[in-house]
Amino acid sequence: MGFNCGIVGLPNVGKSTLFNALTSTVQAEAANYPFCTIEPNSGRVAVPDYRLNKLTELSKSEKTVPTFLEIVDIAGLVRGASKGEGLGNQFLGHIRQVDAVITLLRCFESDDITHVEGSVDPIRDAETVETELLLSDLESLEKRIEPLERKVKGGDKDDKALYDVMSRVLDALREGTPARRLPISREERPYFKELSLITAKPVLYVCNVGEDEAATGNAHSARVLEKAAAERAEAVVISAAIEAEIALLETAGDKMEFLETLGLEDTGLSKVIAAGYKVLGLVTFLTTGPKESRAWTVPQGATAPQAAGVIHSDFEKGFICAETIGFDEFMANGGEQAAREAGKMRQEGRDYVIQDGDVLLFRFNV
Repeated sequence: MGFNCGIVGLPNVGKSTLFNALTSTVQAEAANYPFCTIEPNSGRVAVPDYRLNKLTELSKSEKTVPTFLEIVDIAGLVRGASKGEGLGNQFLGHIRQVDAVITLLRCFESDDITHVEGSVDPIRDAETVETELLLSDLESLEKRIEPLERKVKGGDKDDKALYDVMSRVLDALREGTPARRLPISREERPYFKELSLITAKPVLYVCNVGEDEAATGNAHSARVLEKAAAERAEAVVISAAIEAEIALLETAGDKMEFLETLGLEDTGLSKVIAAGYKVLGLVTFLTTGPKESRAWTVPQGATAPQAAGVIHSDFEKGFICAETIGFDEFMANGGEQAAREAGKMRQEGRDYVIQDGDVLLFRFNV
């Protein structure tokens, strides 16, 4: 099961620099001019998880396999992108394909790096991006609603339900409200999903500050954090320049030492990944043994059979039970057998909802 986040923003805000650092590649060319990213680049990012390393040590696993998040670098949007300005609809189409949107905002001053709007104002930039995505959704639905209206006259209940949801979304978009802020009932969700709206995707604001402001942020990033709080969205402060330097260091020890000199506890990667998991509504469960310790990703609310199916479809089809131990109890008891003997292992059935950090062993019959 794959999940991906697309990095969007105006030109020259540091998207390609951040992408390179996050994926530790040089796939994306960072340059001081708009539209240097012609096609979206994507890379898989290993999700940092200290629990996985602990399990590997305890189980003496031959392999450690993290879970991954795909990051997609999408070229810079400008005003009028929804009308084809810049490289316009090509990029809007790419954004439509991701699960969540990372809106990277320039929160640093520099005489050496031009700003497409002539000044640094992350709130204005966030609104520019939001407006272009909203206009793209609006144009898409306006093209679809008239043919659907004619079909509704035929009396099909599904067509009528889809039309009602589409009409309500259109009204909101015309008022400048992104689709993700609309209350959608359980019954309406399938129809809402069918609309494939960019503004329905969860958003993570990432404030790109100067190297000397990575630990404290600045006035620009403070405004973005306030905006995110008001929207009940997520926001993190990072320095893409620092992340680029960290990516060049070879060992974890070197990276930690470098972070300490800057007064930082975590890399920007860790912050972005943690926040990305939160906006996507994901949890991690773990499996461990002598051959490998591995992290797996499922949506919040996933049941035990669904989690089993992520490992192999046969596990879900023949699901019997999930032998479950919480990570803390697994470690405190020194492993599976001791935790089992201490009564810390539970047998959970089909209705069990996976919790973040569950250490699982699936029993199945095919």
